[in-house]
Amino acid sequence: MNYPAVTKFMATKLITFTPDADIREAIDVLLKKKISGAPVVDDKGKLIGMLSEVDCLRILLDGPYNKEPAKTLVCVRDYMSGDVTTISSEKTILDAAFLFVNSGLKRLPVLENGELIGQISRVDVLHAVAKMKPGIKHVPDSWKGREPAMPDHKKTHHSENA
Repeated sequence: MNYPAVTKFMATKLITFTPDADIREAIDVLLKKKISGAPVVDDKGKLIGMLSEVDCLRILLDGPYNKEPAKTLVCVRDYMSGDVTTISSEKTILDAAFLFVNSGLKRLPVLENGELIGQISRVDVLHAVAKMKPGIKHVPDSWKGREPAMPDHKKTHHSENA
């Protein structure tokens, strides 16, 4: 089966942060835009990190937990993750699904020739799956003529239409 490219389902209008941005302003953007993270880029637009909800939660632990006085300006660079897992624009949604399942990540920046061109999330891959139809409905030979029915307690309004 030919799986669609990640570029078909990725977001291209990305919210990004700079490393010098105030972390509190970045948190406000994440909340207002209802997103769980975003790429961090340098002044040339090169990907240098990711800022996630978990990264932002560390601001709470770093101050009160350690009884340190609050800094006047706390930057994104102080909290972003610098070791970023990315995916190539040549990869498919199957490749992205494999990475998501095996890494626990929620989003992957998509790179083409080293340049950030988009981002694909787990939800984007689910949208791709929803548009795909199975190529083959496999029924073992031993079931021919007596295919098992799904028990009523496992049926959903979606499975009833299948």
